[in-house]
Amino acid sequence: MVPSPLIAYEHVGKGFDNSRIKAVDDLSLGVAKGEFLAIVGGSGSGKTTLLRLTNRLIAPDAGIIRIAGKDIAQVDPIALRRGVGTVFQSGALFPHLSIADNIGITPKLLGTAKSDIAARVDELLDLVQLDGAMKHRRPHELSGGQRQRVGVARALAASPSIVLMDEPFGALDPLTRDALGDDYRALHRQLNLTTIMITHDITEAILLADRVAVMRGGKLLAEGTPAELAQTDDPYVSELMSTPRRQAARLHALLPREGA
Repeated sequence: MVPSPLIAYEHVGKGFDNSRIKAVDDLSLGVAKGEFLAIVGGSGSGKTTLLRLTNRLIAPDAGIIRIAGKDIAQVDPIALRRGVGTVFQSGALFPHLSIADNIGITPKLLGTAKSDIAARVDELLDLVQLDGAMKHRRPHELSGGQRQRVGVARALAASPSIVLMDEPFGALDPLTRDALGDDYRALHRQLNLTTIMITHDITEAILLADRVAVMRGGKLLAEGTPAELAQTDDPYVSELMSTPRRQAARLHALLPREGA
């Protein structure tokens, strides 16, 4: 485990419906302050359950999750969630609210003055590279990529130090996905965030994250830098890590060479 992690999972377990199969099974993992960690795995691997455990949307059956050394079971869940930004797939914006109101909803719940919220909305729209005039629109008037940028802005509205991202770019077209991933990575560095991103795309994980954790059947199979994972002895992890190379080789064979 990472020495003195900002987020620590200690033998965490979670099952559903009295099933013998655990969604998360005796998982221990640390995330350092300022780190960008990607958690990858197929459907049913437990990665989204782990994310939901992190902000107490659900409670573990076993183990402890600590943030900044504090057991989150002892922290008020509402206060915890307001201090941890979350970005969902497709933005998950409130359709009946304007973009400004979507971004400003957490500061409003925290009792922030209207003038300060308005200034924060303008600041965040600029930060995520959206035209300030969009703040008066509704989500359905924006493109998918624009909605996801609003989702990032909303997650950052209360100035959290931690951001959780659940398949944040999965529903976007390839060009938008690539651009938004790069832009978020730049924001992560600029704001010194600690980010945990759930994705099923190992290539995306390798390109964006400092470190990658691989889950399967609720268990943590391996974690490390992409270079470290490339040396793994686990067959599943090895197969997963070889996928980008196979795709690159196929593309190289299909695309014409320059000057040909």
